[in-house]
Amino acid sequence: MNVKTKFKSSLFALCSCLYLTACSSSNGVDEVTVDSVSLRWNNYFRAYNNTTGVVDPLADLRIYQVMVESFQNGDDTINYNVGYGPSDHKGDLQGIINAIPYIKSLGMNAIWLTPIFESAKENDSNPSMLDATGYYTRDYYKVDRRFGDEQKLKQLVDTAHANGLYVFLDGVFGHFRSDLNNTSPKGNKVTITQKCLGCDLTYYRPPEHTSCADFDDKGQSLKYMKEVATYYVENFKIDGWRLDQAYQVPLKDLHEIKTAVEEISSKVTYTNAKGEIVHPLAYLVAEIWASNPVIAKTAYGYKKDEGLDSAFDFGMRYPIVQALATEEWMKADHSGFRLAEGLAYNENNLPRHALPNLMITNHDLLRFGDLIQRAGLQDTYNERVILALSYLAIVHSGPITNYYGEEIGQEVPNYANRVETMGLNSSCNKSINCL
Repeated sequence: MNVKTKFKSSLFALCSCLYLTACSSSNGVDEVTVDSVSLRWNNYFRAYNNTTGVVDPLADLRIYQVMVESFQNGDDTINYNVGYGPSDHKGDLQGIINAIPYIKSLGMNAIWLTPIFESAKENDSNPSMLDATGYYTRDYYKVDRRFGDEQKLKQLVDTAHANGLYVFLDGVFGHFRSDLNNTSPKGNKVTITQKCLGCDLTYYRPPEHTSCADFDDKGQSLKYMKEVATYYVENFKIDGWRLDQAYQVPLKDLHEIKTAVEEISSKVTYTNAKGEIVHPLAYLVAEIWASNPVIAKTAYGYKKDEGLDSAFDFGMRYPIVQALATEEWMKADHSGFRLAEGLAYNENNLPRHALPNLMITNHDLLRFGDLIQRAGLQDTYNERVILALSYLAIVHSGPITNYYGEEIGQEVPNYANRVETMGLNSSCNKSINCL
């Protein structure tokens, strides 16, 4: 598969420009180019740097991110009805199952689910926003009843596989609710601490109702989290994990989790859409909301046997939105200089095994449509959405993540006028350039 083949098979087949350049200045779109950068197809572009024509399956991922509680209602008998995002907040696993044909039709080949673990109390009729979105887990071995159950998760994974889609779960292994079920089925336990490793590599005190795993406890917490990571591969045949706030887990432990997932994946099989017996993909991608030098240090390491292969490319996401709209803090650079700078950095400075995963937005960021609105560029809304998605499709040849609704240029009504932004006032964001 070459670049053109991938491009044509993807939902992002929207514009034929190789470089991020507006087609005409007459339509009011600022001209943005990155043609000063030589795209040498070195290791950074390893998806198609193979003379045999064999595509790296990790580099060829086109992931559709679904926020479970706010995506689609498939079962009226269960729902959170609380959270954030452009929905009625009644999302569940059945709703995702119902949407699999649509996701497949977009040319996607993977689904990433935000956390599905039990996070609300049994008698809690009004869970908090972060409980509703699953980011404060109470029990890693139970599916939250407001999303469905274990059988429904298995049905989702099996249906996705039958339609040619990988399935990734969201592993929140660094922090959880203070009332966590602290013992695994094999008897492993988390050593709980009230201190969490922050993105500035210092410790900070989390909210009162959360606690964190102490990974400096002679391996006890690591054993627990490795068991969680392998349990869902072995019992549900998932294809890997997105690792939330991966900086909370030491680099060496990230590598051990990765190795454990790879080992169990080599022993598990399922039948894919082609009727082939295959192993789970064993893809792990780190979320470290930081500059690329920090990501390189805390996610990749500088040797393949130190950390992970993949992390979200925040270092390129921000230049993209600055070039075509504005970022959350009204910073823009419509010259496209930062795009060229970001490409050059990744090409020349990331370790050879690094496989950046590029996105325009996610559940923690404003939708791209809202950034266009915030920048006052509504007159060229569609053109800018097309250019942003085209950048993912053509310039970047590694794994891509699309947040649900971005494929149609979705926005949250009136959200562009909000002043507050997640993390804006945190000491972390003020102390180092976490973005």
